[in-house]
Amino acid sequence: MFNLVIVGSGCAGNTAAIYAARANLKPLVVKGHHPGGQLSLTTLVENFPGFPEGINGPDLVENIKKQAQTFGAEFKEGAVVEADLSKRPFRLNIEGDWIETRTLIIASGASARWLGLPNEQNLIGHGVSSCATCDGFFYRDKKIMVVGGGDSAMEEANFLTRFGREVALVHRRDQFRASKIMLDRARNNPKITFVLNTVVEDVFDASKGLVTGARLRNGVTGKVWEQEVDGFFVAIGHIPNTAVFRGQIETDADGYVISKSGARTNIPGVFHAGDVQDRVYRQAVTASGMGCMAAMEAERFLEAEGH
Repeated sequence: MFNLVIVGSGCAGNTAAIYAARANLKPLVVKGHHPGGQLSLTTLVENFPGFPEGINGPDLVENIKKQAQTFGAEFKEGAVVEADLSKRPFRLNIEGDWIETRTLIIASGASARWLGLPNEQNLIGHGVSSCATCDGFFYRDKKIMVVGGGDSAMEEANFLTRFGREVALVHRRDQFRASKIMLDRARNNPKITFVLNTVVEDVFDASKGLVTGARLRNGVTGKVWEQEVDGFFVAIGHIPNTAVFRGQIETDADGYVISKSGARTNIPGVFHAGDVQDRVYRQAVTASGMGCMAAMEAERFLEAEGH
C-alpha cells in the first residue's frame, strides 16, 4: 500500500516526487511510456530558471529525478494500463502488476501530434519542434515553417515572427479551424505567408542532423516542390495522456483533465499536474510548479485523514 503514486516522470511528476518525498510520503513514480516526458525530446532548454547557460532537456529532467530519489522517492518502469478509481484505496495496473495507493497524482502529460513524415522523428530537437515558446529563439533571422490551421498554429506563427525573417504557414485546406481574431492577426502580419491546400510530404535533412527544407505538395494542382527552411514547427495540437482514466476522471472533449480548483480532480484523493490539464502554457517551469501544488494537496489530504 502506497501513500502516493505519481503517474508520469516529466517535470510535473518528478517535482511532485521531490515535495512528496521530503514530506516523508515515500511516493512511487510510474515512469510511463515516455520517461522524462516532452523534455526528453528537447535539446537545449534556455528558459528554466537557474541555468544561465541553458541545460539539455534530458539532463534537466534527470536532475529533478535524482533530487527526488535523494529524498526517498521510488521510480518504477512501465505504464499504467488499467485503473480502478471507484473506491479507495485506488488500484492501478502497471503492465500486469496491480498496486494500491491512498492518493494519486496524474502527471502523465500530453503528447504532441506529429505529421508522421518519414524523417520527422529523426529531426525532433534538430529543427523540428512542437513548441514555439521553447525553440523560437534559436531561429533568429531564419526561415521558419509552421504547419496547422487552428488557433495554436496562428499563435505560434505570430510568435515566431519575433525571431524569424519569414514564416510560411502551411495548411492542407483553404478553410481554417482558427477563430476569426487569431486568423486576422496572422493575415495582417507582413512576415507570414499562407501556403494553402498544401501538405508536407517530408522534411530534410536527416543525414545532416538538422532541418534544411521541406517537400510540399499542392492538393488541388498536384504540384510538388521543395522549400528551404531552417525551423519546422508542427502546430496540429496535443493529445493528453488520459485514456486509461477516461470515464472516471472528468475531462473535457479533448481529454484534458478538468481542474476542480488547485490541483484537485473530481475524485477526492486524485490530483493533476502539468500538461495533462494545462493546454495553455505547457512549459517545463509551469509543469514543475503544478507538480509542487499537487504534492502539497496530496500531503494535506493524507494529513487530514491521519496518515
